[in-house]
Amino acid sequence: MKKFFVMMFAAVLLMTGCGEVKEVQADVLPPPDPIEEKLNSMTLEEKVGQMLLVGVYGTELNEDIIYSLNQFHFGGVIFYDRNLESVAQTKKFAEDIEAAANQKAPLFFAIDMEGGRVARGRNFLEVAPSQEEIGLTGDPEVAKYWAKHNANILRSIGVNLNFAPVADVGSRDTRSFGDNAQLVAQFVDAAAQGYDEENFLYTLKHFPGIGKSKIDPHQEVSNVEDSREILDAEDLPPFVKIIRGHDNSNFMVMIGHLVYDALDPLNSASLSPIVMTELLRNELGFSGVVITDDLEMGAIKNHTDLPSLGVKMIQAGGDIALVCHNYESQQIVYNSILAAVKRGEISESRINESVRRILKMKAHLL
Repeated sequence: MKKFFVMMFAAVLLMTGCGEVKEVQADVLPPPDPIEEKLNSMTLEEKVGQMLLVGVYGTELNEDIIYSLNQFHFGGVIFYDRNLESVAQTKKFAEDIEAAANQKAPLFFAIDMEGGRVARGRNFLEVAPSQEEIGLTGDPEVAKYWAKHNANILRSIGVNLNFAPVADVGSRDTRSFGDNAQLVAQFVDAAAQGYDEENFLYTLKHFPGIGKSKIDPHQEVSNVEDSREILDAEDLPPFVKIIRGHDNSNFMVMIGHLVYDALDPLNSASLSPIVMTELLRNELGFSGVVITDDLEMGAIKNHTDLPSLGVKMIQAGGDIALVCHNYESQQIVYNSILAAVKRGEISESRINESVRRILKMKAHLL
């Protein structure tokens, strides 16, 4: 009888699979996300600093720059001719600024190198033709060639981000590839391919297109009165083509300061949730970094008090405030954003959204 029960128990074990010898495997955790790790290591003050890109004065590291970078943790610097003397000097300047910043993420070193009349360091760098001249060749490969050229000369001076190409259609200042949206889209696409092939960061500007501006936005605001249908046909195609055809983490989109009556008649584009969130992010699907044009330009500072500019930019969906010339202005924008977070006007999770996008773009610099 005992033997019978032993045999029955063995049979039950076999039928239930319990007689099989199975290898027990420990749960394999996914590797940690380096962007999330870096984000979680940052203080709130450091995160807010990532959301400003600023201008500096001088041609070598000085106490003002060191103070700004360490006190306000600014995530990037834009160079102007006031900072440039030679290839070796500029490269050392960038390296010294990076070392002095001692941040958890590399700095953006940006410049306006469009070609033609908008180019820096022309006394020691070969400057590309204007975009208008390139467009008149009728060959998009020329745009690609000069984008690759710009990437290489900028890398040689320590710059890692170009505020180009201009994606505006029909600008009357030689800065546009042309006045036909589809042609401009082809040339901007070719330029984007050039930067992508050189693994160099670039910027589409000035969304949603300032070719119809009647006034220089450096001086005053201008309204674009065209319908949404006209904007779709005549202004947006270059932006749409790059956003939907290229890795969004390779480039920024710079928002201009014009008012578009068909989109948001109450706000400049750079402060408009309709332009930045509803149109650019939700409708067009842009997942990369959104940066404003300089917040010290007349089109914006003449109509909105400086302390609220950075706050409104973030609430509208932007990631980086560009403040190019005045140290005090940079500090005011930074402090106002930080204060808005601390009083609950902006959530820290909203700050984290922007910093994630910034860190993803900066991962290309590592």
